[in-house]
Amino acid sequence: MVETRKVQVTGGSTYTVSIPKDWATENGVSAGSEVEFYPEGDSLFLTPRSEEERTEGTLDISNLEGDELTRAVMTMYVSGFDIIALESGRITTDQRRTIREATQSLVGLEVLEETRDRVVIRDLLDSSELSIHNAVTRMRLIALSMLEDAIAAIAEMDEDLAHDVIQRDDDVDRLWMVVSRIFRATLRTPKAAEELGLPREVCFDYQSAARQLERIADHATKIAHLSLNFEQPVGEDIIEAMEELFEESEKVVNGGMDALFAEDSTEAASLANEARESVQAIDERARSIDELLRDLDPARAQLLGLIVDSISRSADYGGNIAETALQKAAPTP
Repeated sequence: MVETRKVQVTGGSTYTVSIPKDWATENGVSAGSEVEFYPEGDSLFLTPRSEEERTEGTLDISNLEGDELTRAVMTMYVSGFDIIALESGRITTDQRRTIREATQSLVGLEVLEETRDRVVIRDLLDSSELSIHNAVTRMRLIALSMLEDAIAAIAEMDEDLAHDVIQRDDDVDRLWMVVSRIFRATLRTPKAAEELGLPREVCFDYQSAARQLERIADHATKIAHLSLNFEQPVGEDIIEAMEELFEESEKVVNGGMDALFAEDSTEAASLANEARESVQAIDERARSIDELLRDLDPARAQLLGLIVDSISRSADYGGNIAETALQKAAPTP
């Protein structure tokens, strides 16, 4: 329910306004309590001042194992807990191994305490040291290099390169988790956004772009896995067509990302529109490659068709980033 208050002047120069009693009671605010104000455009956010800087969360893992336990740890991490206590009547050896692997796959986490029935994980990163901009930029570089190398692995019949691409997907996943953690922190408290030096809307745009980049990395990984199925070299005409498709897709992704990072709204809109308009031409190029596959062995043609589809989908994700950039560049109501 919306409540209104009238602003008053005290002491001739100080503006004061009362806060709802129910809200104050629910949040432990009383006479003498300190609150924090965070200006954001024409809004002013008020929050109780917390003496506890680190948030703690406890999870019963008695019935969790394997991937389910890994996802639970990742969920606690992304949700913003700085200290995660995992408890059970008796934590098994397999559970401990899973927890250690999950901890190593996330940026900044370290096992702080380990007993028979409890494992405590702590985030060692200072939030002020994190940069959502740098994380997304790094994701962009890794995802596009993965896509390029996955195609090179097919052209060169290079299994080692394919396996390297598959391993690099872990790096993108780590960064995606970091971006998600930072973004969710800005939703919980205005202080997090202030420490980042970015409006929450921009954090949302970065998180949206990061999701698209994570999907591009997944498709690069898919291509790398598919490349391991080729026992005979792929024809040069098909390789050249796929490389050209990648180059065009890469331009879309880079155009979308450049638009997202552009400070000038006019420049951002121009870059974003150019990237979005290129997607249709890429779809047409992909269909022309499918024509080249018709005379091949059906199983081989199917593998190559999946690869072409993954490359063109990467362009679609770049178009999504460009759409986000357009929304970011639009005038604020």
